[in-house]
Amino acid sequence: MEGKEEDVRLGANKFSERQPIGTAAQGAGDDKDYKEPPPAPLFEPGELKSWSFYRAGIAEFVATFLFLYITILTVMGVSKSNSKCATVGIQGIAWSFGGMIFALVYCTAGISGGHINPAVTFGLFLARKLSLTRAIFYIIMQCLGAICGAGVVKGFQQGLYMGNGGGANVVAPGYTKGSGLGAEIIGTFVLVYTVFSATDAKRNARDSHVPILAPLPIGFAVFLVHLATIPITGTGINPARSLGAAIIYNREHAWSHHVSGTPLQSSLSPTCHSQLFGTNRGEKVSKYQTCNHRLSIMQQM
Repeated sequence: MEGKEEDVRLGANKFSERQPIGTAAQGAGDDKDYKEPPPAPLFEPGELKSWSFYRAGIAEFVATFLFLYITILTVMGVSKSNSKCATVGIQGIAWSFGGMIFALVYCTAGISGGHINPAVTFGLFLARKLSLTRAIFYIIMQCLGAICGAGVVKGFQQGLYMGNGGGANVVAPGYTKGSGLGAEIIGTFVLVYTVFSATDAKRNARDSHVPILAPLPIGFAVFLVHLATIPITGTGINPARSLGAAIIYNREHAWSHHVSGTPLQSSLSPTCHSQLFGTNRGEKVSKYQTCNHRLSIMQQM
C-alpha cells in the first residue's frame, strides 16, 4: 500500500487520467477548455490499494451514523410528546433531515463526494461517475453507519425508542402500500435529480466558486420532500436510513411496510438529467468560465 501521507495529499486526484476534483479542480482547467470528465471504469483495481478509497468509505460511515443519530433523536422527541405545541413538529423533523444532509454533504464532499445515501450512490454509478467497486463499498458503509446510528439512539433510551416506533418507516393509516411506494419513488427522484443538477459540470464551471451552493439545494430538497411525505410513509428516500431503523427496531410492521423505489428512481434521475437537461458529453465551456471552477460535491472518481 502506498505511503499514507502522499496518498491523502493526492486523494482521488492521484489518477492523472481522471478529471481532478475538489480544490484541485480549480486550477486544472486554467490552460484549456473544460470538458466533461471521462466515464468511470466498471472496475478500478488500483482503488483497493489506495488509502483515499478506504478513507472515503469511513467518511460515508461516519456521515450516515451522525445522520441517523440526529434525525432519529428528533423523531423520538416529537413522538413522545402528547402536545404538538411542546415539540418541533413535522416541520422540525423535516428541518433536521434537510439540515443534517446540508451539513454532512458540505463536510464530506472533498473526501467521499458526500453521498450519504445508497440511492445517490447507485444513481451516480449508473451515470458512470464512479466505479462498481467504490459504489458497493460506499453502500455497505452507509448501511453499517445507519445501523450503528439507530443502535446508539436505542441504547440511550430503549423504552422510548421501542415505544415510539424507533424512527422506522411505516405506511400511515388511510394510505395503501402502493401509495407509499409511489410517494417514495417520486421523493427519491426529486432528491437524486437535485443532486445531479446541483453538481452539473457545465453549471458549476459558469457559476462563482461558492462551495456552499451545491449542498444547499440538496439539503433543501430533502427538507421539502420530508414535509410532503412524512404524513404518508415517514419519508424514506434513503434506503440506508430506512434499513438501519428497521433492523434496530425489528418489529414485523416495520419490515412489512419497508418499501423502496431506489432502483427505479436511480435509473430515471441520471437519464432524465443527462438526456433532457444535462451537459452534452464533450461540450466545452470557455476558458474565461473555468476560472471559477466548482468544488465537486459528487466525486468524479
